[in-house]
Amino acid sequence: MVKMSQLVRKKSRPHVTAFVLRKTARAMLPFYTKIAKDEKFARQWSKAVVTANLNLMGELLARIPSLVGNQDYGTNAIGYFISFPFTPPVGYYTNGTTIPPGLVQFTFNTKAHRYIARALLPFYRKLATSCRYAKALAYAIRRKDQRTVKCLVRKFVTSAALRSVNIEDSGIALLFKTPFSKYPYRNLLFRESY
Repeated sequence: MVKMSQLVRKKSRPHVTAFVLRKTARAMLPFYTKIAKDEKFARQWSKAVVTANLNLMGELLARIPSLVGNQDYGTNAIGYFISFPFTPPVGYYTNGTTIPPGLVQFTFNTKAHRYIARALLPFYRKLATSCRYAKALAYAIRRKDQRTVKCLVRKFVTSAALRSVNIEDSGIALLFKTPFSKYPYRNLLFRESY
């Protein structure tokens, strides 16, 4: 028989941990590096996003060693999402970049995406390599400590294009406004509801 205290403990287990953040960042860092440094790849990625070409997305992701074999990706034609499976209670943790829904359709600006990728590289590098930093960020997200999350992110994402940092869905949402697009873009790390 399961004790009530065990049920409460199971339900209150965190949905985001340093392990989840680090594993996601380690997988995504080579992708953002490729987007930032390889214009041809970035253009092909934008085309796949806008045309909702999942086959092309898969082919491009297969070029990134950390994402080979990942089948959990998708597009809404204004952005993309790449998910990673974890044991419950996390389920899937997702990373992606998208224009906020409702502003436009079938648009994804390669220059804006590359600019954002370059701005994100120091953050994802730190998150991937520093257990201490990942623990601090995960703890702040779990406590819904907006001020600390903002400070931790802005320490490494120093671009003036970063307009806001918010806690959302056991993760964070970074809102960018670049000079290359009239639309804002959001870079998201979040737990998918299931």
